[in-house]
Amino acid sequence: MDRVDRVIALPAACLLAVTAACGSEPAEYVRLPAVFGSHMVLQRDEPVAIWGWASPRSTVTVSIYDLHGEVRVNRDSTWRMMIPARQAGGPYTLTVAGVDTITFSDVMVGEVWIASGQSNMEWPLARTRDSAIEANAADYPDIRYLRVAHDVSYRRKSDVTAEGWLSVTPQTVLPFSAVAYFFGRKLHDELGVPVGIIQTTWGGTPAEAWTSSDGLEGISDFTEPLAAVAEHAAAGDEPLGWDESLTAWTETLLARDRGRQSGQTQWMAPELGTQGWASHPVPMTWSEGGLAEYDGVVWFRTTVDLPSGWSESDLVLSLGMVDDIDSTWVNGRPVGGTRGWRAQRRYTVSAMHWREGDNVIAVRVLDTGGGGGIHGDRDSVYVARGAERVSIAGDWQYRIGLEPADLPQLPAAPQNQVTTLFNAMLAPIIPVSMRGVIWYQGESNAGRAHQYRTLFPAMIHDWRRQWGRGDFPFLFVQLANYMAPQSDPVEPETWPELREAQSLALELANTAQAITIEIGEADDIHPRNKQDVGLRLALAALGTVYDQDVVYSGPSLREMTVEGNRIRLHFDHVGTGLVAAGDRLRGFAIAGEDRQFVWANADIDGETVLVSADGIAAPVAVRYAWANNPVISLFNREGLPASPFRTDDWPGVTEPTR
Repeated sequence: MDRVDRVIALPAACLLAVTAACGSEPAEYVRLPAVFGSHMVLQRDEPVAIWGWASPRSTVTVSIYDLHGEVRVNRDSTWRMMIPARQAGGPYTLTVAGVDTITFSDVMVGEVWIASGQSNMEWPLARTRDSAIEANAADYPDIRYLRVAHDVSYRRKSDVTAEGWLSVTPQTVLPFSAVAYFFGRKLHDELGVPVGIIQTTWGGTPAEAWTSSDGLEGISDFTEPLAAVAEHAAAGDEPLGWDESLTAWTETLLARDRGRQSGQTQWMAPELGTQGWASHPVPMTWSEGGLAEYDGVVWFRTTVDLPSGWSESDLVLSLGMVDDIDSTWVNGRPVGGTRGWRAQRRYTVSAMHWREGDNVIAVRVLDTGGGGGIHGDRDSVYVARGAERVSIAGDWQYRIGLEPADLPQLPAAPQNQVTTLFNAMLAPIIPVSMRGVIWYQGESNAGRAHQYRTLFPAMIHDWRRQWGRGDFPFLFVQLANYMAPQSDPVEPETWPELREAQSLALELANTAQAITIEIGEADDIHPRNKQDVGLRLALAALGTVYDQDVVYSGPSLREMTVEGNRIRLHFDHVGTGLVAAGDRLRGFAIAGEDRQFVWANADIDGETVLVSADGIAAPVAVRYAWANNPVISLFNREGLPASPFRTDDWPGVTEPTR
């Protein structure tokens, strides 16, 4: 392709000479990508790419600041021009002309960052802590943002969909990424320059969806998915919508389910004989009962004897929670079905479905991974008329409808397939000139944390290679605490291993991470405190990108030394000193050669921590905050928490067995 990248630095008087030199007619059908628009921010202090499309072999004229220049359109209708570096300032007008003229006004020059990741980066200001107060105070006309719309593709697209750049005001800020807003606000306050954020995010998505096919090459786990995507791309396919994929999958599932096979009495029928069925407590997850490690379809049945007169009323049937999907019948008639392992099942069942005396309740449970089953509190499983309740907790009968080996593979949502988000939501904005990236993602890869050690650096390398700007800054958020609070010294869980994989990426140049281990919420994967997340990312930027003298990280383990029956831990990012939250250090565990961890005594000694435990005469390893929702206590005096760590390299729960 005969692409021309021309740097313009020409006064207006030279414009005619350049036009004559180009020797072509003004372009028709001039178009720019969606990342350009009025109110946009261009990156300061470095050349800026302006690009777009127009009629082939014609001329496009670009004007901005006091500069004018022309570029010839390539045979494939593309053109690109580089604008010389400019200091922060504005507003300016950007004009791109051919036969027609496109004008973008109120263009500022400042700091531009890409904000990407899954739901915790996507989480809007409207749903964060103190959102009304924050929105009312959000009068920052020189903070601008652009939100890229959700999209997927098997092939690299040329443009994104976006509604245009917006200045931050109380009326515009609520849909904006809360993390990105608080990050940008701190930079704006500290640097005194305009800040532009391009938000390209999608909740619940894995890192491999944000990585190109080139970036995933060499990672054997993705060989087959990449081949499938390449085949779809070659055939001109576009990803199926989730509903379409799920419908096809469900049809396959029903055809294989013994409880729904035609020609037999189906297992929701009230007249079905259940001799030979086993029993299982309800509520109780399968992993706690007799179906441990089982994934598939299980039918549950029970009988409830309703009090006299109840069958004449609409009643509420409550099943607590079901992991993952239920289909529920009363006396053979469908009454409800819900997806989501934490969703409460409460179905209002018409009086026409009930009868005096015994009533048969049948629940078909589909579990695709994890605990499985009808679970929750005993008092959440009942039939109710108003405030009156009849409990249906107890032993239910069950029978397996579909063995794990016969379970069709659950289709990946299109946004979770390899490369689809890179192709549709990232590649089209390359080569926009920017300072760096802020990234908050990992929850969707936690079950494959050991793989993330390779995948995450590969994605960072990929983005840097695609932009061709060297090792631009890449700042990321370590996963916050989540789920049940830690009870044992070390818990074999996936999130601490994902955090470790994230920390290992700090070996790459120009990276930093924001530690959020104490500001999560046990019952919500989306903690509402996004202010501190954005602030800690901004501190990382100020300290590593903008060379300000700030403490931007909590303590991070550098090394350990064994001193008899104690282990001394040495830290970087101590700031002005180590401190304990509360009356003493907690959350440290220590082990000997037997690899059995116990709670440890830990004391601050200058810029180190001494760890020991009664009964451990020859310690070999220490772990700190090693759980999904760990006990934490170690900070620096600047209030930043220590990163979770371990000193051993013993196999983890997500490490593949050899």
